[in-house]
Amino acid sequence: MRPDMRYVRPDTLDEALEFLSRRAEDTRMVAGGTDVLIGIRSGVPGAGYLLDITRLPELREITERGGELFIGAGVTVSEILSSTAVGRFAPALQKAASAFGSRQIRNMATIGGNICRASPAGDTLPPLYALDAEVELESRNASRRIPLREFIVGPGQTALEAGEILRGVWLKGAPDFRIHRFEKVGNRKALAVSIVSLAALLHVSDSGVIERVRLAWGSVAPTVVRSLGVESFLTGKPLSSGTLEKAVPLVRRAVSPIDDIRASAAYRRAVAGNLLFRLMVT
Repeated sequence: MRPDMRYVRPDTLDEALEFLSRRAEDTRMVAGGTDVLIGIRSGVPGAGYLLDITRLPELREITERGGELFIGAGVTVSEILSSTAVGRFAPALQKAASAFGSRQIRNMATIGGNICRASPAGDTLPPLYALDAEVELESRNASRRIPLREFIVGPGQTALEAGEILRGVWLKGAPDFRIHRFEKVGNRKALAVSIVSLAALLHVSDSGVIERVRLAWGSVAPTVVRSLGVESFLTGKPLSSGTLEKAVPLVRRAVSPIDDIRASAAYRRAVAGNLLFRLMVT
């Protein structure tokens, strides 16, 4: 931490919100710190205060309420991976958690940090988009819930307002989906930043027809891509290689990847379409 940065660790969410109400413009929040602290050490412009919300009990809950699952922003990726409730509500999110960095990183990184980092390569984001997740935001005087797709507005950019803390994320149950997938392609088999990822939820009839489908791609655009056009095309058709082959061009038109150090835009576009065929693997 920079010598001119002051460290603050509140004991409750109310204390944290009170502090932010006075010093939001000069404060950075940290939970697991797997991104924030690296940025500080690398010389990324910081702030006068580092607000540590790691241990706030209000952000550490995983609870079921009224048919929904609430995952607090301070819940770690390891805790998501071991949660039976997450396993029932969101198997694809658990699969993404298993592909998330090393065990040491999973023990520190939080779902709130991954959301607020707003990287299109964030592993937890495609499953959350496919699940139509909503985020709960709280300030000293108000609380609001908005869809995750509206909260993340660009790479590293969110709709978090001054004085607000991301309290957590809400998931609705998806019992009709029989197939829950998370697929990730990186430059190596483990500990890789995503080149392309795909979260998929499908309900397939006993006769093999796709009755409901949600698909979300990561690392192929400034934000995660949900293509209603691709989903509409697949609905009512058999889950077969022939059907998926016809959908591939639609996927490649729906994404807008870039060239970077990990892969070319053309490669990402090709992989985004080809990942559909992973849905056939049992």
